[in-house]
Amino acid sequence: MDNVSVISMFTLSGISGTFSHRVTLFLLTLLCYCVIWLVNLTIIVTIIMDKNLHEPMYIFLCDLCINGLYGTAGFYPKFLHDLLSTRHLISVPGCFLQGYMVHSSVCADLSLLALMAYDRYVAICRPLVYHSVMNTKRVVAYVFFAWITPFFLMFISTGTTVTSRFCGSHIPKIYCINLLISKLACSPSIAQVVFPAFNYTFYFGHTVFIVWTYFFLIKSCKASKENRNKFMQTCLPHLLTLVIFSVSVLFDLLYVRFGSKELSENMQNLMAIEFLVIPPIINPLIYGFRLTQLRKRIAHFLCSFHS
Repeated sequence: MDNVSVISMFTLSGISGTFSHRVTLFLLTLLCYCVIWLVNLTIIVTIIMDKNLHEPMYIFLCDLCINGLYGTAGFYPKFLHDLLSTRHLISVPGCFLQGYMVHSSVCADLSLLALMAYDRYVAICRPLVYHSVMNTKRVVAYVFFAWITPFFLMFISTGTTVTSRFCGSHIPKIYCINLLISKLACSPSIAQVVFPAFNYTFYFGHTVFIVWTYFFLIKSCKASKENRNKFMQTCLPHLLTLVIFSVSVLFDLLYVRFGSKELSENMQNLMAIEFLVIPPIINPLIYGFRLTQLRKRIAHFLCSFHS
């Protein structure tokens, strides 16, 4: 048992096969990370600077973009460092921090998408009470709980493993996640099963809520041409974002739970990082192109910047 107490570093796998192309992959990854910062920061700054965009829909979008930057910050800097390193090590505290950031970001994304769905439901299905239901105080409270809840739940979930002693140091992934860390524990506790199960159930409830709101949205749109126009203008970007997010996360989640070792290392890596590449880039672009008011403000902002 003396050996398990001295483990201070974990080894990450998944990059060895890319060693001969690491410079090219480093440049592509750095470019991808720069694009993520560019598109998300453009949306964030535009919404913050323009008071006409200080409405619930745009505030939630701003938070979604901020969360995209937060989540990717837990992955890209370490991954870029590993691409130029021969030893892919991460400290135990660093591994816990990375897992915490990735998990809490995914959960916050789902919370914000649920808020955006509720906002569209009230706007289209209950327009007469929209301004009273989505007033400033409530929006601030909604955003606060959308952030604090995943941070708190992931803190508790991570805390169940932090005090564990580890009988192994190899994590078969290019970044840390709580499930793989807990598998290295010498004697996993019941809390390491109960808390993740509660979190899965809690955020599955978010998914059910989103489906419920879209049931009424689609029902309302069938009865009104005006509502159909509103749906196509403001709900379609949200729906596309939701689909991209769900597919990307499920891809990785299903692979972690049921993945086959027969897959090539490159395919495993692609499945592992899909939700850290596609949603942070595509989501701001979808909203930037689809929301007319936001698109005009961005164009005005960019023109003012150049002049």
